[in-house]
Amino acid sequence: MDQSRRQITKIAREVTKFTVREMKTEGIGTAEFDFIHLVRHHPGITQTQIRDALKIDKGAAARRAASLEAKGYLVRRENPNDHRSQLLYATEKAEGLRNSKAAIEQTFYEWLLDELSESDRDSFCRVLNDLYLRSKKEARAGFPEVSARLETGAGEDE
Repeated sequence: MDQSRRQITKIAREVTKFTVREMKTEGIGTAEFDFIHLVRHHPGITQTQIRDALKIDKGAAARRAASLEAKGYLVRRENPNDHRSQLLYATEKAEGLRNSKAAIEQTFYEWLLDELSESDRDSFCRVLNDLYLRSKKEARAGFPEVSARLETGAGEDE
């Protein structure tokens, strides 16, 4: 039985809805933000590499790159190793967008925790951090324990 009732997922879904709504005021949609995020973490990435990573078609990648370049979030530079392709880099404006998204999420989470007592808030945040660290460790290992549970059917509702 799922004791958490997937509440973490449901809360994350609500903060995502709020964040997407607020990001639209800056003219950026979810798909564009994912594109920018990838370029920020892989400066000098090619559109082909972005297509592969995001599982999007050639036309969508080209349109998104052009749109983000026109909005001032990306710049293209010639690939010195292959003059037929260009490398994509995030601009300072893109870095500001990352900070903007984090600030939006932070505002939502601060609002969410406002009604808890300081003691409850501290306890909750400590436990939440413990769960985050555990999930990050599992992810870095390639999810062996969670995958094993799926294979054996452990954790399924009865």
